[in-house]
Amino acid sequence: MLDRFKLSLLLQGLTLFLSGPACEASSLGLTVHVVPLGSDGGKTVRAHFTAIAPSPCPALSGLCAAGQDCQVHATSLPFTGTKPSSGWCVRQWQKTVPSNYNATISLGSDTEFYVSMNAEPKVRANSGRLNQPAFVALPPPLRARVNCPRHFYLSVKDLDGDKVQCRFARPEQGECVSCTRHSFIELDEEKCMLSFTGKAPAGRYFIYLMAEDLIPAFKIRYVINNTPLSSVPVHLSLTVEESTSSCSDEPVATDETPKEDSVLFSLPYQEMKFQVNYFSQLESVVEVAVVGPPELYRTGFTSVGPLSTMAMAWIRAENKLARLLPICFAANTKNLQSEPRCVWLNQREIMTLPAGTELKCEKTEMTLVLPVASLSNINLAELQLNSPTCPVSYNNTHLTASISLSGCGTKTVHSGSELVYTNTLQSVRPFTMVSRKPSLILPLACRIPGAQVNGSKYEISMPTEEETFGEISVWITFYPPGEGPLGKFTANPTLRSNYIFARRVRRDIESGAGSNIASNSTTTCSSNNTTSTCSSNNTTSSAGSSNNATTSTSGAVGSRLQQLDLYIMSNCSIVQAEMIVSNCMESETEDFTESHLILDQGCMLSNNTFEIVTTQTNSKVYRLDLNALEVNGSTMYVQCTVNLCIATMPSHKCPDLCTRSISGSNVVGSLFTRSYTVRSRAVSLIATNADPASMTITTAALTTTTQATNTAAQSTTTSRAPEHTTYAATGVIFTAVSIFLQSTVLF
Repeated sequence: MLDRFKLSLLLQGLTLFLSGPACEASSLGLTVHVVPLGSDGGKTVRAHFTAIAPSPCPALSGLCAAGQDCQVHATSLPFTGTKPSSGWCVRQWQKTVPSNYNATISLGSDTEFYVSMNAEPKVRANSGRLNQPAFVALPPPLRARVNCPRHFYLSVKDLDGDKVQCRFARPEQGECVSCTRHSFIELDEEKCMLSFTGKAPAGRYFIYLMAEDLIPAFKIRYVINNTPLSSVPVHLSLTVEESTSSCSDEPVATDETPKEDSVLFSLPYQEMKFQVNYFSQLESVVEVAVVGPPELYRTGFTSVGPLSTMAMAWIRAENKLARLLPICFAANTKNLQSEPRCVWLNQREIMTLPAGTELKCEKTEMTLVLPVASLSNINLAELQLNSPTCPVSYNNTHLTASISLSGCGTKTVHSGSELVYTNTLQSVRPFTMVSRKPSLILPLACRIPGAQVNGSKYEISMPTEEETFGEISVWITFYPPGEGPLGKFTANPTLRSNYIFARRVRRDIESGAGSNIASNSTTTCSSNNTTSTCSSNNTTSSAGSSNNATTSTSGAVGSRLQQLDLYIMSNCSIVQAEMIVSNCMESETEDFTESHLILDQGCMLSNNTFEIVTTQTNSKVYRLDLNALEVNGSTMYVQCTVNLCIATMPSHKCPDLCTRSISGSNVVGSLFTRSYTVRSRAVSLIATNADPASMTITTAALTTTTQATNTAAQSTTTSRAPEHTTYAATGVIFTAVSIFLQSTVLF
């Protein structure tokens, strides 16, 4: 009987182990882009591997053996991410392998995965060329939440124009090892779309697919045996996390972000750049996770309240990469992930220049000489450089052009350690003209080695935060209404309501998370985020006179205060600078173990909290109704996250976080300081007869923590608060999370 009981327990444990989430990853993602080599008729291929490994990042040693046609891409800009919580990094290499290839590959000592592909040579009847296998873009590690269904589209391309479909890898055909299918993962093979049903416990799961290309067939034509031309592996990971928020709260890409499956065509030494922007109402974006080609620049990541942005750029230098290069990205918050999106770089094929072509690079100009005989059927009169102001000369034998390095539309880019001057000779026709005649696109480049580049021509830098905003200090203070340095505004205030969106209020109340939002009082305010005078049915009117406000707020000695004004102040003297408050929270304990939000994503969470309009743009004042706060004791602490912002164009404005019309362009067109998290000292909620004039300011330490490394503070300076008095507490700058100044130079 006992043996039977032990056997039953063993079988139950084994069942839970096999059905539960995978514990150890082979990798968090993998794709192989295959390029057949014509030198041996396609019997060998150049395989371009992209793998995502869990942190700590494994070493690149061991991937290439001596004598192999193999190259590891050690990039100066590695792709890394912090979400899912374990963290990850990307490893990329290329290797010449047989067209029918199976191998177990090790990355470091902890990551091992099995790869199987079938790209046996097939000559296409329609072109006489070797078939090109499908390309599949690799997204960052996927995230989902329990009971929240999601769709994940895989971005696929095929250079031959073939139809691409996806299917689960088949262990019986040797395509994968230990690749259990999950009942909560469904696959639309025709669309290459994965569906997560939501019916899975929290954990990490692995998905093994094969992508295949098939000759496209007309719908009216019945194809008996349309067998795949090739099969290449796609490995994905899905991390399922617990969550209490709505299933529709994920960050959303805004209109300025490139569309899914967009293709950007690249000429040699051409800089391809674009901006990605996200709106995340519930949680601020902590990172934009990216998987892309080596030396893809990512710069200017900024996250302010619900808005975030980042710029990306890639310069096509001489390389042996595949012709199609995907860039996939997704916005991660603490608990949420946006829909992954991919764009493609297409390295245009360049024909060999005809004999007799010369391009001389001199100190101030480049000179082009091109035989006219090589330009058959090209209308020479249509040829021009980037700038039409620079002439192009030609006669019966040669075309010539003298191209200034500082004019003629010449552009300057950096490729590794080299400085490259680029221009393009191309056919330019009126937009109204339709012609079947061939056109010419001829990229021109002069490369200057890094050793010869001097001064500012190569070293391009952005101004520091201190150079733009000055030496910044931010602090929190509290005053009774009508008192303090901005008392003339708080005595008879004009109140601005940016109360949280009605949709979100309903959502929070329905989910039980909005207990501190509802209030027994009603306040009448304009709902379009414009300045207005508000009235309340409370005995203490937010818009009352100075005398009434003082009486209702102070009360008898020992009684509980009804209202306080929260001052968030800075010493910035730049006239154009504006303060942006992302969130504020209160707690009864100094360690904020248990806290409640007052403002979130720039929106007030109670209709009894208002912003007091002042003319001082570098500071903010909020009128707090203490009865509406969840504070039971006699003291509280307040912590806020703020930025200072300067709009860079007269037509731009710093973003107003709590409005329906915010756009990523407001973030792109602005300069921001790092995010300052400031914390008050203990704030007494009991009326006393203490003389406010006896209170003094104590300077506080400013600690800066770099977001990219998430390490301890590297430098400490002393904040300099101006001399003034406070009612209850002075502010302490607690931490500062780095978000870099918006960059206009991408390298």
